[in-house]
Amino acid sequence: MSTIADRLIDDAGIQRGLNRLEQSRIRSIIKGVLASETGARLKTYAETCMRCGLCAKACHYYMSHDGDPSYSPVGKVRQTMWEILKADGDVSKQQLQQFAQIAYTECNLCRRCMHYCPLGIDTAYIISVVRRICHKLGVTPQYIQDTAHSHAATLNQMWVKDDEWIDSLMWQEDEAREEFPTLRIPLEKEGADFMYSVIAPEPKFRTQLIYQAAAIFNAAGLDWTMPATPGWDNSNMAMFSGDAEVMSRVERAHYETAQRLRVKRIVMGECGHAFRAVCDVANRWLGWKVPPVPVVHSVEFFWDLLESGKIRMASKHPGTVTIHDPCNIIRGRGLMDKLRDVVHHICEDVVEMTPNREHNYCCCAGGGVINCGPPFKKVRVIGNKIKAEQLKATGVHTLIAPCHNCHGGLEDIIKHFELDMHIYFLGDIIYKHMERPADAGGGE
Repeated sequence: MSTIADRLIDDAGIQRGLNRLEQSRIRSIIKGVLASETGARLKTYAETCMRCGLCAKACHYYMSHDGDPSYSPVGKVRQTMWEILKADGDVSKQQLQQFAQIAYTECNLCRRCMHYCPLGIDTAYIISVVRRICHKLGVTPQYIQDTAHSHAATLNQMWVKDDEWIDSLMWQEDEAREEFPTLRIPLEKEGADFMYSVIAPEPKFRTQLIYQAAAIFNAAGLDWTMPATPGWDNSNMAMFSGDAEVMSRVERAHYETAQRLRVKRIVMGECGHAFRAVCDVANRWLGWKVPPVPVVHSVEFFWDLLESGKIRMASKHPGTVTIHDPCNIIRGRGLMDKLRDVVHHICEDVVEMTPNREHNYCCCAGGGVINCGPPFKKVRVIGNKIKAEQLKATGVHTLIAPCHNCHGGLEDIIKHFELDMHIYFLGDIIYKHMERPADAGGGE
């Protein structure tokens, strides 16, 4: 069995935080977090975990490292939170470095292990508390901290300036009107049926997804809008860095933007972690029993468009595809059946991975691990060999994944393990194969 000490990686952000930290501050911060932000839930988990190890085979890190118990969920909790509790918060800087690396880079918070625990212990919650402690102590990986800083300064994760956001939308509208002459990307339209929100990588380097969404909404004749102000980005890496304060600011701005526009609901693009932030974590932190504006994920939205006949397919994607189930909308929202309905609507043939649905292996990106940057890229790619084997076993070359972070994580795995697979969003295929409006000027 290895230990975290055997595989420590230098990270500028973690090291800088440790250098600034005074030993006397560690215990007071930890005690403060445990006393004011945790309660019966953590205490129950700590007192009921039997250390039985049944969670081990649920973790892709454990499975990808030949059953090394230090990578098992219970092993990671034992090396972090149980050490913190045992020492009553009086831990060393060296231990903190180890806690940070495990919490940020060796657990995706994917919650697969919770399904295998006979007591239903939510390891992701425990590890999230470890991340919260590390954040409060300033011991966070540099790359994800930079992203959290971007959220704090701009309310989006990629430092997109206000005018760049509007320019990107106008540019995509101009491009799309060559294909669909009457298409508009409405900005600041009050009282529309829904506000469409995306994550910051879309205006930055995946602008085709905004184009495709506008084309689909135009073909369906929908009443929609996008905001021209901050609050348009629904992603939230502060949720994963442990910065609950910035996380809450981001989500409050998102909901308040929708309220200002007086829309009936928010429709989110194909992202998993953003949905978790908007509908599961930040709203609870803000003290809302239910979100102030209804939120619909794009999987549900596309399902409704196809089932109601508002979008009809002129053809189906040829050949065989397989489906990746994003953790945050499958284990977190239960969209596995609607995802399959949509894929069968738009693709000729589907081969399921094994295991699938709520038992599917994580992409190894959606818990903020991919945002910890290059120092830890090898950790997540090698740590998901089991996913590569799962993909290869399908024998197909086309993968459907309705989540941005899943695309990032899976693309790295596919490249490293030379799997010869291509990944598509649902919107990619719907746009390409849907019936065009009568005024459309062609397209594929």
